[in-house]
Amino acid sequence: MTDGAIAGAVGTTALNVVTYLDMALRARPSSSTPDEAAGRLAGAAHLDLGPAPKATNRRTGLGALLGYATGIGVGVGFALLARGRRQPLAAAGGLLGAGAMTMTDGSLTVLRVTDPRTWRRSDWLADIVPHLVYGVVAAATWNRLRPPAKRRG
Repeated sequence: MTDGAIAGAVGTTALNVVTYLDMALRARPSSSTPDEAAGRLAGAAHLDLGPAPKATNRRTGLGALLGYATGIGVGVGFALLARGRRQPLAAAGGLLGAGAMTMTDGSLTVLRVTDPRTWRRSDWLADIVPHLVYGVVAAATWNRLRPPAKRRG
């Protein structure tokens, strides 16, 4: 499970790099969805984040931490499924990327922060590409941390 957490953390770092690169290249603003999700979760937990601007800053920090928790959690879940063995990179990358995207977008939808049914093509691409990178990098890291298969004979 530790290796899964490591793979998830490395994948999350890659996802963030791709996201920030997209922001720099397209001059797009950062997404407010992580902050909004953190605020909704804090409200549901009856957690007072303090007065503005402290509450705003806390939501931003908590939103980023939720992203890392999701990425690491998906990596741990993958480790449980993989049972300690290396996996084919394409299949594992797709599974990890889809899992992270489902967890992220699903929770944002349940919290009513976003509705993927209203997204444009550019919104979907801005979501799919970083999650695919997450998956491939997490899978490659997982495989790198696994001992090579022993040869028989």
